[in-house]
Amino acid sequence: MLLFAAGNPFISAYLQSDWFGKGIFWSLFILSGISWTLLAYKIWMASQVKRSSNLFASQFDESIDLLHLQFSPKKGVIRELPHPYFEIYKALKKNTLQIMDRNHYLAKEAFLSQADLDLISSNTYSMIAMQHKLLEKNLFILSTIVTLGPFLGLLGTVWGILLTFSHLQNAQASTSMLSGLSMALATTVVGLVVAIPALIGYNYLKNRGKEYRRDMEHFSDLLLTNIELQYRR
Repeated sequence: MLLFAAGNPFISAYLQSDWFGKGIFWSLFILSGISWTLLAYKIWMASQVKRSSNLFASQFDESIDLLHLQFSPKKGVIRELPHPYFEIYKALKKNTLQIMDRNHYLAKEAFLSQADLDLISSNTYSMIAMQHKLLEKNLFILSTIVTLGPFLGLLGTVWGILLTFSHLQNAQASTSMLSGLSMALATTVVGLVVAIPALIGYNYLKNRGKEYRRDMEHFSDLLLTNIELQYRR
């Protein structure tokens, strides 16, 4: 263990640091664990949501009657995850049927006016915003880690330099001074190692969320076009 620590500057710096320095190291380790866990889950969830959306879109393409499409998640689709396409369709279907029932009560035939279509479109885009917000849930944790990681590293740097000057002032052994410098440099590196993957993952997930929102908008436009062709008067 000692031989391994001697060959690893980070472990050596951790073992030689005081209780406050060890606390900084552990804080960075915990942030790293949270970051990688959240990144892995969000990337996996995004792939599953994309898959379920493609499955629903294929069922939609095969449907003849848009308002009577029956969707059931197929094998391999996890029901607990968000299904944005289905939620968009369900909201559009509910609003359309309610308006058509009202119009059918007032007239002999069920129909949709331009004002009705505008209302349905507005409600559909509200659902898109809600689904987009759901997909980006907890992403603020990554942005917090991106900011907090380097600051914790900087705190370790300042603390290590303070220890070094304290040892110099007290004329203590050179090994004590080196341990302070070692902790100062190691916490800086660890802080950057924690923040850089979190920053890359955060930007990737944000861009993927924007692309998926455009996909949802395209899908909703397709639904609205079909509704307009079938039921507009």
